[in-house]
Amino acid sequence: MPSSPAGGRLRVSTMQLNFSGLQALVTGAGKVKGAAALALSLELHVLSHLLTHCTPAGIGRDTVKALHGLGARVLAVSRTNTDLVSLSKECPGIETVCVDLGDWEATERALGSVGPVDLLVNNAAVALLQPFLEVTKEAFDRAFNVNLRSVVQVSQIVARGMIHRGVPGSIVNVSSMVAHVTFPNLSVYSSTKGAMTMLTKAMASELGPYKIRVNSVDPTVVPTAMSQKILTDPELVRKLKERHPLRKFADMEDVVNSILFLLSDRSASTSGSGILVDGGYLAS
Repeated sequence: MPSSPAGGRLRVSTMQLNFSGLQALVTGAGKVKGAAALALSLELHVLSHLLTHCTPAGIGRDTVKALHGLGARVLAVSRTNTDLVSLSKECPGIETVCVDLGDWEATERALGSVGPVDLLVNNAAVALLQPFLEVTKEAFDRAFNVNLRSVVQVSQIVARGMIHRGVPGSIVNVSSMVAHVTFPNLSVYSSTKGAMTMLTKAMASELGPYKIRVNSVDPTVVPTAMSQKILTDPELVRKLKERHPLRKFADMEDVVNSILFLLSDRSASTSGSGILVDGGYLAS
C-alpha cells in the first residue's frame, strides 16, 4: 500500500456507495418522451435530438432509482404526474412533486418549503430545435427558463437550507456535450448548457465556503428506448459511433455512476468541475 506524504499508510476507499440517511432531490425525473413526433431525417438532426431530448429524461429517472436503491430518501420532480405515479410504483417510498420548473412562481410554491435536502441533481431540460435565424422568443425564453433559470432557483432553495442547517452538500448539474461543441439547430440549447458550465463554476466558488460542492456531468448520446427507435439505420449508427474514439455511445449506467460519484464523499475534493461522459468525442 502506498505511503502518505506524512509517512503513514494511505487509506484507499472502495467505490461502494451508501446514501443512507441523506435526502436527495432530482429534477426531470420523468420518463423518455415518445419518439414519433420528434424523429428527424438528417444525421445531424438525429444526433442533436439524441443529445438533448433522449438523454436528460432517462438520466433523471434512473438517478432516482439508483439513489433509492442506495438508501437515500428521494424527492422526484417532474412536470408530468403520470410519470411520477409510475416511478413511485417502481421505487416505493419516494416523494414526488409535479411542477413545471419553467414557472418561477409555481416552483416557489411547490419547492419553497421543501425541507432538508443534502443532495441535488438538476436534470430538467427542454430542447426546441430551431435554425438560428428562426429562433423565436418563446423558444428562447422556454429553454432558458427551464434549462438555466430553474437551476438557479432550485439550487438557491436547496443551498439556503443547507447553510441554515450548517451541513455540507453536493449539487450536480446535468449538462451536455453540446456545452462544448454545437450542431445545427441547437444554438439556444447549446447556449443554455454553455451557460450552465460557467454557472456551475460560479456556484462552486460562492458555495464552497459553506462546504457545498457543485459539479456537472456532460454526456454524449445515451441509448434509450427512444434513441433505439430512431437509430434504425445501421449505417447511421456506425457513422455516429466512429466519431467517438471509444466507438461506442455512453451507457445510461455510465452517466448515472458519474452523477453518484460526484454526489458522494468519494469526490470530496472535487468542485467546479465537469465530467465528460462522451466516449472521447471532444478529444477526436
